[in-house]
Amino acid sequence: MTWGNQNTEAEGHEQLDYAFEQGVNFIDTAELYPVPAEAKTSGRTSEIIGTWLQKTGNRDKVVLASKIAGPGEYTAHIRTTGFSPDAIKDAVNKELIRLQTDYIDLYQLHWPERQTNTFGIRDYSHNPNDAWEDNFKTILQTLDSIIKEGKIRQVGLSNEKAWGTMRYLEESKTHNLPRMITVQNAYSLLNRPFEGDMAEVAIRENIGLLAYSPLAFGVLSGKYIRGTAAENSRLKLFPTFARYSSEQSTEATQKYLKIAENNNLSLTQMSLAFVNQQPFITSTIIGATNLNQLKENISSINVVLSKEIIEDINTVHAAIPNPAP
Repeated sequence: MTWGNQNTEAEGHEQLDYAFEQGVNFIDTAELYPVPAEAKTSGRTSEIIGTWLQKTGNRDKVVLASKIAGPGEYTAHIRTTGFSPDAIKDAVNKELIRLQTDYIDLYQLHWPERQTNTFGIRDYSHNPNDAWEDNFKTILQTLDSIIKEGKIRQVGLSNEKAWGTMRYLEESKTHNLPRMITVQNAYSLLNRPFEGDMAEVAIRENIGLLAYSPLAFGVLSGKYIRGTAAENSRLKLFPTFARYSSEQSTEATQKYLKIAENNNLSLTQMSLAFVNQQPFITSTIIGATNLNQLKENISSINVVLSKEIIEDINTVHAAIPNPAP
């Protein structure tokens, strides 16, 4: 989601080439990307992926995922009609053009339409005036029609909670409609709410987590607390992205850095390895703004954290739980 803003097309292609050579075969994008979301750049990330797919002929060798943006002030430049049937169909058709493909392997709902605790909101607070009306069945029926057209193959969720996930599963089972197979939520050393109800849902219902922001916008690389972040790093360019920059997050990050150093690991390696080892993980979604970062990210798949390191991590988590929900 940096390609087309922090990264050029050439840099995006270079990263894709390297990742593909290392065995990475899952590519996730969204009509919203790159971030910050702006009308002038909307969809550019997918366009960069599309030109790479066209240039390399690798379409049948990768699992390609994208998302329709949910409603909100920062997506009004895309549409204001939420997940209506026309909106979903329009979003899929436009994304197919950007990606230069005739099908998307996994199509996801970027976040719920209803008002719930997503994007940095710790606890659920019910709003009795929420205008949202239950449309789970209609959404699945629309997705079913698009699957039958051959334009998408599987469907998934993103930034979803346990109740919404189970409602989709209920509608799917009751009405023989497409089944959500993944959920893409934030998950990192600084953000572990998924380990509550959603972890049980993921394991018992076989809905794998596609963990995004496993390095917490680069905070868990240690570069910000060390003062080594480049001027084009995300939080220097976009300081309003403060989800992982609270005082508690900084304190926890310092403690995690010490654990990594005591075990001859980089904080990046330890942070990603922690995510990779979770039983509910299907894929860890990494993102980098340069090739060296990408190489370190990918190499973390070869790191296995010992029981002792996990215990040390959980000691910090017990003292400073989920500082960046």
